[in-house]
Amino acid sequence: MTPVEVAAVDLGATSGRVIVGKVGGGELSMRTLGRFENRAVPTPNGLHWDMLGLYRGALTGLAAAVREHPSIASIGVDSWAVDYALFGGGRMLGTPYHYRDARTAAGVEAAHALVPFAELYRRNGLQFLPFNTLYQLAAERAEGPLLGLADALLLVPDLFGYFLTGNAVAERTNASTTGLVDVSTGQWDDGLIELLGLPRGIFPGLVDPGERIGATLPYVQREIGADRPIDVVAVGSHDTASAVVGIPMQDASRAAYISCGTWGLVGLELEHPVTSDAAREANFTNEGGVDGRVRFLHNVMGLWLLSESVRQWELESGSAIDLPTLIAEAGAITTPVAVFDPDDARFAAPGDLPARIAEWCREHGEPVPASWAEFTRSIIESLAEAFAKTVQTAAELTGRDVDVIHLVGGGSLNTLLCRRTADRSGIPVLAGPVEATAIGNVLVQARAQGATGASLEELRAIVATAFPPLRYDPRASSVE
Repeated sequence: MTPVEVAAVDLGATSGRVIVGKVGGGELSMRTLGRFENRAVPTPNGLHWDMLGLYRGALTGLAAAVREHPSIASIGVDSWAVDYALFGGGRMLGTPYHYRDARTAAGVEAAHALVPFAELYRRNGLQFLPFNTLYQLAAERAEGPLLGLADALLLVPDLFGYFLTGNAVAERTNASTTGLVDVSTGQWDDGLIELLGLPRGIFPGLVDPGERIGATLPYVQREIGADRPIDVVAVGSHDTASAVVGIPMQDASRAAYISCGTWGLVGLELEHPVTSDAAREANFTNEGGVDGRVRFLHNVMGLWLLSESVRQWELESGSAIDLPTLIAEAGAITTPVAVFDPDDARFAAPGDLPARIAEWCREHGEPVPASWAEFTRSIIESLAEAFAKTVQTAAELTGRDVDVIHLVGGGSLNTLLCRRTADRSGIPVLAGPVEATAIGNVLVQARAQGATGASLEELRAIVATAFPPLRYDPRASSVE
C-alpha cells in the first residue's frame, strides 16, 4: 500500500494540536506541527469557549503542516463532546457555552419534567451527566428566543468541518453523546426531539467515520498555503471514539480501557449496547464508536482534579509549579492518604478544588491533606480507586473477564497513576500511547485513503508496533 500523509486536528479541553501522520506498509509515524491553548472565557452571561481563537490556532497549525508536508491527502477533526454552536443563515449565533457553565442545572429539571431519566436511558443509553447536549438545549429553550432563530446546530468538530468546507453534517460518534440519537438505530430520535420541544430542522444529516465531508474552501487554501483543495474526512470526531481506535488492544473482548486526560473515560468496547436497569443505576453510558462499535463506559472526573488544583496553588503562591517534581514528591509518601469520591458534583466547576477536597474529607472523616504533595497523592489514589472500581463494574454488567487495562492519553505519562491503578485493580495496566486520540484520527483517515487494512484489529496492530505500551504489573503496597 502506498504511504499517505494526513493531518489530524485534535482539540482538547485545555489545548489543541495539529499532528501529521504518515501511514503505509504497516508503519505509522506522527509529528506535531502546532499546539495552541484552549482556555474557557468567563463573561457576564456565563462561561464560553473561545471558538474563533481555537479555529485560528487550527489554521496556523494546518499552515505549518502544509508547508512541511505539501502532499497531505486529507484533514480530520476531533474534539470533546456535548458542546455546540447554533447557526442562522450561515452565521454563528453567539459564542458557544462551556459545558461547565452553571446554566445546565435548569436544563436537567426542565428535560426530566418532560421525559423521565429512565425513559431517556431506554432511548439514548447515556449515563446521566448534567451537561449532556439535551440538557443544554433544554436550558437554551427556557432562556429565550435564540433557539427559535437557529436553522442548524453544529457540535464542535462539525463546526470546524463547516468552517473548512462550508458543509454542515453531524458525525455519528459525537452525535451519539447528545442524548438525541436512538441507541438502537444510531439515527436522530425524532420522537424524543419532539417530546423535548426542540426544532428538528436544526440537526444536520449524520455521517460515519471515514466519509468525506467536502473539500477545503478557497479562503482556507489561502490561509494554510495549500496549492489545491484538500479533502476533509469525518473521523471518530468524539475524541474518545478516536482514542479507542488508537488503543493497541490485541483482544478487545478481554480488555478494558481508560482514556485519561481532563476526564477519565473507563470502559469496554462492545458490539451491542447494554441498557439494563443495572447499567442505568451504575450510570454507564453507551456511546457510538468507529465501525458501529459501542463505547460502554463511565466518565470519571479525571486529571481535571489535579490540573485545577495546580492552577489554584499557582494562583495563591504566585509561582509556577513543576508537575513532575510534585508527582515525584507525592509518590514518596509512605503514610495513608484520604481517598475521596472524584465524581462528587462539587468537583465539577472551576475554582478552589483543594478547599473542596478538604471539605469532602472533613465531612467523611478522612484525614485532610496537609501539603501539596499529600493533596496530589490523595487525588491520584482516588482516581486509581475509581478507575479500578469502574473496570470491575463494567465487567460485572457485561459478564466479561478483563485481563488487561489499557491506559492512554496524557494520564499514561503519570507513572504513579498507572502503577496505582494496576495495584488497586489487581490487573496489569498497559500505558500508552499518549496521543491515542490523534493516532485514531490519523488511522481512520488513512484507511479512507486506502493506505491500511480495513478492520479495527488491523489498525490497532499498527499502533502496537509503532507505539509499544509500557506494562505495570499489580504489586502489594504500603499505601492503601
